[in-house]
Amino acid sequence: MAEQEETLIEFPTDFPIKVMGETHDAFASTIIDLIRVHTPEFDASRVEMRASSGGRYISLTCTVFVTSKPQLDDIYRSLSSHPAVKYVL
Repeated sequence: MAEQEETLIEFPTDFPIKVMGETHDAFASTIIDLIRVHTPEFDASRVEMRASSGGRYISLTCTVFVTSKPQLDDIYRSLSSHPAVKYVL
């Protein structure tokens, strides 16, 4: 019954995750590496990058193929606990 957690998301699915942080050369590769811990087949071409108007911040929209809520939760926890990440939506 643990797998029957309430969710409106039907798995498996492509799920967009927005990650924001300060602009840094290694930000995108760090985020991709964190996602690949949980989904090794994650395709880096599925990352959209957008800089803030002032250029201080960057946002990445990473479309990740996930197969379960626990997997998605693990990805969110990894991303949100990284010191370079300001927000994960």
